[in-house]
Amino acid sequence: MAGKTPDYDLEDRLALTEPAQVRALGNPLRTTILGLLHERAATVTELSTAVGRPKSTVAHHVKVLVDAGLLRVVRTRRVRAIEEAFYGRTARLFYVTLTESSGDQPAPQDFNDFEVAAAESEAAYAEGQLWGYLRHARIDEEQKVEFWQRMAALIEEFDTLPRRGDLVHGFAIGIYPIPDYPQLPPPPDRDP
Repeated sequence: MAGKTPDYDLEDRLALTEPAQVRALGNPLRTTILGLLHERAATVTELSTAVGRPKSTVAHHVKVLVDAGLLRVVRTRRVRAIEEAFYGRTARLFYVTLTESSGDQPAPQDFNDFEVAAAESEAAYAEGQLWGYLRHARIDEEQKVEFWQRMAALIEEFDTLPRRGDLVHGFAIGIYPIPDYPQLPPPPDRDP
C-alpha cells in the first residue's frame, strides 16, 4: 500500500441520510479527526497526540463518528496484552441527502464548513497567504447540480493527493443560492 492515500480501503462517497450523521460532522474536533484520517489510519492515542486533547475526549468523539457510520476499525494490532484499534473513514467524501425517513428533523444549523474555513484561514489572510475567488452567476438547478458534481470531483482529487511537506493546507469549495443578489432587468426587445 505504499504511496496510497489513505493506507486503507474506503468507499469513494457516502450519503448522509440521517440528521445524527450530519450532527456528528458539526463538531470541529470530529471534522479534524476525519481530516487526519484522510492521510492514514490512526489509533485514538495517535489522534489524541495530533490534536493535543486528552485520550478520553478523543475516544468519545471517535465513538460518536463510529456510531454515525463515518469511522470504522480498519485494522488492529496487539500491544502487550491489549488489542489496539486503527480507525479509518468509511468514505473519502460525505455528502448530505436527508431522506423522507429523516422525518421532520432538519439538518443541524451548525453544520457549516465555510465557518470552519473562515476561522482556519484568518491567519493565512493576515499573512497574505490566502488564495481564493468568489464569483456569482445566475444559473438554473440543472447547471448547479452539474457544476457541483465537477466540484466534488475536484474535492476527491484534493483528498487523494499524496501527503508530503510539513504544512497542511485547507481547501474550501461550495455553491449556494443568494435570493437577494442584484440582477439586471431582462434586456429590451430588439427589432431586427
